[in-house]
Amino acid sequence: MLIAAFVFLGLAVLLGSVLAVMHMREGTAVPAWPVGALHGLLAAGGLGCLLLALRGPARGVAQGTVSFGAIAAALLVLAAAFGLTLLGARIGRRRIAGALIGIHATLAVGGFVVLAAYVLAG
Repeated sequence: MLIAAFVFLGLAVLLGSVLAVMHMREGTAVPAWPVGALHGLLAAGGLGCLLLALRGPARGVAQGTVSFGAIAAALLVLAAAFGLTLLGARIGRRRIAGALIGIHATLAVGGFVVLAAYVLAG
């Protein structure tokens, strides 16, 4: 389950990078909503897999990384909250602040990096 979470979240990070490039390019001809929807679904699925994996036996005790899974989950839950705020702004047709996108991306990438350390250390 932990590997599935890592794969799903890795794909979500990749699609998030695509969305960031699309956001920075003003005249993009491709609509961003299908990519954004897939990004959100993969991230939600990965977060769900991670939360299920954390219910299992402890891992990383010998390496001192036992709390990395919970830290990654907390960062990713915060990223999801900011992502839902971005979605609400997009649906409400309000202009999305770049700082909000930056906070979402920072939390998500931070959570993914901590998750990578947790997966690789166990």
